Amino acid sequence: MSWIVLVLSGLMEAVWATALGRSEGFSRLTPSIVFAVGLVLSMAGLAFAMRDLPTGTAYAVWVGIGATVTVLFAMVTGAEAVSVMKVLFLAMIIGGVIGLKISG
Repeated sequence: MSWIVLVLSGLMEAVWATALGRSEGFSRLTPSIVFAVGLVLSMAGLAFAMRDLPTGTAYAVWVGIGATVTVLFAMVTGAEAVSVMKVLFLAMIIGGVIGLKISG
């Protein structure tokens, strides 16, 4: 259960990170609200998962998922350029997250 919550909270990290960028310094209401809700849900999920998982592993997986999904979303929406190197490095992050899961 902790791993499922951790993955979901990692996805919520991508939500709040994307909303933060779109809030334009908290000057836009809707992205600012999405940021706040996403942040609370993401942190709550991380805290829940850390009750059963080691702190370092949980944090690394949370950040890895959040960062990867944030960049992938930006690439899909055209906000960030796609390159072979970026895709390769994102695959390395995903490999590291999977490695942390199977080694635990």
